[in-house]
Amino acid sequence: MIVYDLHCEHGHRFEGWFGSSTDFEDQQSGGLISCPECGSEQIGKALMAPAVPVKTNTKNDVPVPSVPASAKPVSNQPIPAEVEKAMQALARAQEKALQKSTWVGEKFVEQSREMHYGERDEAPIHGQATLEEAKSLVDEGVQVAPLPFPVAPPDKLN
Repeated sequence: MIVYDLHCEHGHRFEGWFGSSTDFEDQQSGGLISCPECGSEQIGKALMAPAVPVKTNTKNDVPVPSVPASAKPVSNQPIPAEVEKAMQALARAQEKALQKSTWVGEKFVEQSREMHYGERDEAPIHGQATLEEAKSLVDEGVQVAPLPFPVAPPDKLN
């Protein structure tokens, strides 16, 4: 089974489940897919974060970037192929960067400050911070950067 995030010409987003990518294409060309909100048959695939399978012989503590189901489209037009390709490359780059980083969750701000002031060894970490906390770190000169895609805590992954 393949799950696609779909959108209509009016920007409504919804999921579609298909036996294969060919099933989607056949149903789309046959006019069998319509928007559940407005009935439009002008349907396209919405941008999705790539699902990268985990090797079964390795332990993976790196959360896979994903787009929240509650995310609303910022455009009522299909995403151009070159933009979708760039977003997928960005998601892959984030995933690669996080492979050597440790999830520290709510301790991110505290541990970032400790590393900045030499109270602990420097190491790549990622976690959670409010906008105010992140601004405070930047004001102090702590080197931090936001991730382009949301990251789920490891204990929240399937």
